[in-house]
Amino acid sequence: MNKPLTGALLSLLLLGAAATPAVAAPTAPSTTTAPTATSTAPEATALAVDFAGTVALSNCSGSVVRAPGSQPNDLALVLSNGHCLESGFPAAGEVVKDRPSSRSFSLLNSAGSKVGTLRASKIAYATMTDTDISIYQLTRTYAQIQSQYGITALTLDGARPAQGSAIKVVSGYWKRIYSCNVDGFAYRLKEGDWTWKDSVRYTSACNTIGGTSGSPVVDTATGKVVAVNNTGNEDGARCTVNNPCEVDQNGNVTVRQGINYAQQTYIVVPCIAPGNKIDLNRPGCVLPKP
Repeated sequence: MNKPLTGALLSLLLLGAAATPAVAAPTAPSTTTAPTATSTAPEATALAVDFAGTVALSNCSGSVVRAPGSQPNDLALVLSNGHCLESGFPAAGEVVKDRPSSRSFSLLNSAGSKVGTLRASKIAYATMTDTDISIYQLTRTYAQIQSQYGITALTLDGARPAQGSAIKVVSGYWKRIYSCNVDGFAYRLKEGDWTWKDSVRYTSACNTIGGTSGSPVVDTATGKVVAVNNTGNEDGARCTVNNPCEVDQNGNVTVRQGINYAQQTYIVVPCIAPGNKIDLNRPGCVLPKP
């Protein structure tokens, strides 16, 4: 995983150490080590992408997000990673739903400057099973955030991203934007005890590091969030913590050292009911249930 940062780890990263998540090594029929392909998808119609609406957590990145159907007076949501929870990594198979939280988030403007502090009322949803996401419900509505800070939430795209599309990974923690393309998709991505489905694989230009976990991945053609940044293979090891591996439908394992990944977010959209409630029983919602 692009691991959360603590004091000792932060010192290492400032000296040049890289990213991180966690999981138990699976058994697979074959293993290969492969370079990532280089996409040449054009960015001719790219929209400007900045830091407005992103947030910095104590150890990760995140963003204020809305579903296509969210309303101005709905309590706002913050998207990050499941492995960024203040309580630590959820176990494989664990789902957190509607757990009280008073976590704070530093809200950034377009230039990356802090304009205010937002606070959660609860963890609306979080898991590291099938995907790696956390969704916090805030104490303020989108309209209140817009009125006080002039910041509009990022919109979650309800469609799956396309291979080759130009993207930007926007880290509120580091106030850094990475630009690359969707190189492809991993049928299964295994890291330690965790397995994630249909993960986005970046081209090599998005060399994300610790603290970028939870960053929104924005499609530059639409300006919408298509994924949430979460991990990368640091050392070339196979399916271990900080060294995820790809497993295809036939069980073949591919290791791509130095390549980073994100979890798609279009699957979240069907689970957001009117009033910004996370309803896992809605038609089309495939997020794991408690």
